[in-house]
Amino acid sequence: MLSIEQAKQMAKRLRSSLESRNQAMTHSAALETVAHQLGFKDWNTASATLPHENAQPAIAFDKTIPILRMFDETKAREFYLDFLGFSVEFEHRFEADLPLYLGISRNHLHLHLSEHHGDSSPGSTVFVPMQNIEMLRDELQSKRYGYGRPEIVQQGWGQILEVHDPFGNRIRFCQS
Repeated sequence: MLSIEQAKQMAKRLRSSLESRNQAMTHSAALETVAHQLGFKDWNTASATLPHENAQPAIAFDKTIPILRMFDETKAREFYLDFLGFSVEFEHRFEADLPLYLGISRNHLHLHLSEHHGDSSPGSTVFVPMQNIEMLRDELQSKRYGYGRPEIVQQGWGQILEVHDPFGNRIRFCQS
């Protein structure tokens, strides 16, 4: 990506090129022209978007993946895969008889489930903003899960559909 300084140099070269052909252009007109050539609405938008040459890269975060504690692989698979509809992304054990670390996902929601002591505390809550909460409720209720049939609760700031896993963790799906 070009920097602000490089865009300014482009405007300066444009002015010089036009002046060598006896065509005058103001500096601000050259900046506006360069901004348009780079796909921006105007120079103010370009200068607010383009990085400075010596600027430090911004700290950027990818995605958050909560880790939830589990104690029983069979119950975890029944709840998260069969009931909630997650798919397994990966499974990891250091050895066959050691605790499981399981990565699961559904659409853009990723969770890690761990049998490892110290990875997380049972009783955690994960807050999940979402859309189409009624569809999720209907899907979950149609599965006739023996340990819960969640309902939507209206709050002042949105609708909540809360599920409780077999290990005391809660997932609060929320639609604003």
